[in-house]
Amino acid sequence: MIKPDLTMTIPDELGALHFVGIGGSGMSGIARLFLEAGYTVTGSDVRDSSNVQALRDLGATITIGHDAANVGDADTLVVTGALWLDNPEYVLAKEKGLPVLHRSQALAWLINHKRLIAVAGAHGKTTSTGMIITGLLGIGEDPSFVNGGVIESLGVSSATGSGELFVVEADESDGSFLLYDTSVALITNVDPDHLDHYGSLEAFEQAFVTFAQASSEFVVVSSDDAGAVHVTSRLTDKRIITFGEAADADVRVHSIVTDGPVSFSLAYGGSEYSARLRIPGRHNAVNAAGAFAVLVGLGFDPAASLEAIATFGGTERRFELHGTVGGVSVYDDYAHHPTEVAAALSAARTVVGDGRIIAVHQPHLYSRTRLFAREFAETLEKYADETVVLDVYGAREDPEPGVTGALVSERFEHPEHVAFIADWQDAADHTAEIARDGDFVITLGCGDVYRIVPQLLDSLRRVRG
Repeated sequence: MIKPDLTMTIPDELGALHFVGIGGSGMSGIARLFLEAGYTVTGSDVRDSSNVQALRDLGATITIGHDAANVGDADTLVVTGALWLDNPEYVLAKEKGLPVLHRSQALAWLINHKRLIAVAGAHGKTTSTGMIITGLLGIGEDPSFVNGGVIESLGVSSATGSGELFVVEADESDGSFLLYDTSVALITNVDPDHLDHYGSLEAFEQAFVTFAQASSEFVVVSSDDAGAVHVTSRLTDKRIITFGEAADADVRVHSIVTDGPVSFSLAYGGSEYSARLRIPGRHNAVNAAGAFAVLVGLGFDPAASLEAIATFGGTERRFELHGTVGGVSVYDDYAHHPTEVAAALSAARTVVGDGRIIAVHQPHLYSRTRLFAREFAETLEKYADETVVLDVYGAREDPEPGVTGALVSERFEHPEHVAFIADWQDAADHTAEIARDGDFVITLGCGDVYRIVPQLLDSLRRVRG
């Protein structure tokens, strides 16, 4: 994988830009902003997608497949850390001496002197970022933004606004969130993850301390997550707003009701505020509390802020319904860490009624699968009624001997409720065979597991149609 050189001096002028892996959620959002700013943008990706087509519609020239010729007359290459060092476009750019920017560096260049709200955390970033953006738009602000997923009500993951605020989902996975000149930092949690990059929990937590300490205005941080609490204790001379269910939280969420779309109350500044979201899940009540803390910290009216946040309708690949066949609903979710899987399946439980939950889990990264196989098994067994485990999506990592999806399935206490099936068509057929009227099928993972959804729907039509 390509690790960003955060010490690199970013050129004052970037010229024509070529994005390698332009279809990804983060890359496509940044490319959109450069196109909106009038830059010439080209790109490449391994497959066509709705993101790719949307950028073509805006004027980008995009090639499917990686080849050195794709670089063309580009002045600057923009890459994602998921690329390999032998990528022919990357190799050619290095040979030609072109500036090669990690996507976070390109985004930092775009932000320039805007007032930056950066959202970080092992999970909850995309939803929290989307809630902040929705809240700001709802109270009449016009922020620029780049989110990690398409915001349902807006149909885009990024946009250039006329206001002074810029909201970004900041990626901690490779340390690139430390690159930004942050005004307001929101930390959703510091749950251990990305230890393949950091090497230790201590280094992971230290990165969040550095991120928060560098914010120029204030920090919003979870009062409930142990890692976040530890980070908070290490901050000095900072304005801090805590949020969560803890009794001492500055923004305390309580009276959470999870029967369908979640409702809750917030205690803040001696007053009470209530809301009902458009999305389910106890965790989303907490996410809303964090977004609320950002807006009131900026000085916006509390009641108006919460009312605007409550209109948030979700983001692409977060508990996203793709269809219902024969009484079986098929959802897709980005969850790829045990905590995220628990949150997604718990949200599903509040709306599935008498139906069952069938999880189709694609492990992401060999290192994460090796480190968290038992935790994934325990979580899936606790929150899903049946589980189908696919093979590992390696992304930026080389395969590890003996690390397959079977590492997860073999750790189930009740093996009759899990099946490891590497072949996707066989997995789709098995899922359709065990599904009953009223069940929810939910694909889980941040790799390409969403691509199995059409096969699941087709198998359901053959079995139940």
